[in-house]
Amino acid sequence: QCEAHGVPNVDLIGTLMGAMAGFFGVQPRGVPGLLHTVSADYYRRMEAIEFTVKSDDGREPGNLPKADMVLVGISRTSKTPLSTYIAQKGFKVANVPLVLDVPPPAELAEVDPARVFGLMIKPDALLQIRRARLERLKMAPDTSYGQRDHILREIYYARSIFERNPSWPVIDITGKAIEETASDILRIYKQRGLLHSNSN
Repeated sequence: QCEAHGVPNVDLIGTLMGAMAGFFGVQPRGVPGLLHTVSADYYRRMEAIEFTVKSDDGREPGNLPKADMVLVGISRTSKTPLSTYIAQKGFKVANVPLVLDVPPPAELAEVDPARVFGLMIKPDALLQIRRARLERLKMAPDTSYGQRDHILREIYYARSIFERNPSWPVIDITGKAIEETASDILRIYKQRGLLHSNSN
């Protein structure tokens, strides 16, 4: 079309594709837009992300038995970002907050214990995170949420629940990036024979 209308043109792709085809020993498919086609994997990931958003922070506890995995931990143990990150790999993830002296939802007992993961953090790291959050929210630093003795009680409470469920792996997230913790969770998930073909 450029030649037919006298428009100067330069082939930026042809020479490159030819060189790559020769190097790899394969011919390009020659179908425009393959990079942006929507596959079954795409829909599976979108479904997983939608499920995870609806099941965040203990909402819709009826979803717990339907989840591929459930993350359990006290506030500020990265439950939400971990859930979202893992959901992007095609897993339906629910997470349950452990609140001091409040029993977990009854539906958690219906979940295959092999699919439940406990999250733990060292007290000093949690104290720092919570106090920074209180400061960002312009809340009083002396609230129980940011007090060491209250944090210790929460951690002991979480540990007591984890001890009653010894088949739940407990992962210490202290100082770890989300990707690192997610990798640990998925490795254990795979070791337990739960890794399905939906994962990437």
